[in-house]
Amino acid sequence: MNPYRIALANLRHPATAEESVALAEQAIAQASVEGASIICFPECFIPGYRGMGKTPPPPDAKFLECVWSTVAAAAAKTSVTVVLGTERIVNGALLITALVIDRNGGIDGFQDTDFQDKVQLDLSEEATYTAGSERRIFQAGALTFGIAICHEGWRYPETVRWAARQGAHIVFHPHFHQAEPGSYRPSTFADPANSFHEKAALCRAAENTCYFATVNFASDGSPTTSAVVYPDGTLLSYQPYGKEGLLIADIDLSAATRLLARRWKDL
Repeated sequence: MNPYRIALANLRHPATAEESVALAEQAIAQASVEGASIICFPECFIPGYRGMGKTPPPPDAKFLECVWSTVAAAAAKTSVTVVLGTERIVNGALLITALVIDRNGGIDGFQDTDFQDKVQLDLSEEATYTAGSERRIFQAGALTFGIAICHEGWRYPETVRWAARQGAHIVFHPHFHQAEPGSYRPSTFADPANSFHEKAALCRAAENTCYFATVNFASDGSPTTSAVVYPDGTLLSYQPYGKEGLLIADIDLSAATRLLARRWKDL
């Protein structure tokens, strides 16, 4: 077995942009205490998701760069790699993205290659955000990983397969999914009575023989929760619904063979 400890930040949606920074610093510190080598946050954790009743302050490039530097300092202090759900402004366009900050705190500054932008937007996001255009692969010590953000991982399995074919042991899936009036409230992962989403998480792992780690905000009645799925599509662990905290999991890198992803033949 070749174990590697990960942490998923199943935290509440921040009430303010400033709170998002404080919560992120606290979670990184706790991940270090728990012995995790990497932590992943939900979609747009900083400054908060724009939509579904959430209204963070207007996009501010200077604020974002300042916050990223603060999070980078926390990463360096704890030697924990951070996958930070955030947003960025590129040529005047607002993109949903995940910023990868290495355990040294990104001492070379923030480059385009440090970001995985959301390429496949949900229809509801198109009035607010602009789609990205590239997919990237990342390294954290022995761990090779990819990122598929929310809608991408649920409905575009190609985004996960691409990462697995590039050698990813695991694909992180930051997302934002809150309860709607009258919606089903699950208590067990992949409940047949629930929506398709958590079943899709199992499929993303099984169809690629890699780990899949999905991370949501903690909220009352949330229809999905944070979870880690084995490469055979079975559940490793999940966070109780609505419970705030870190989900810690040890993954075996040797189990992520990417066998099925590698067998894919282009049409």
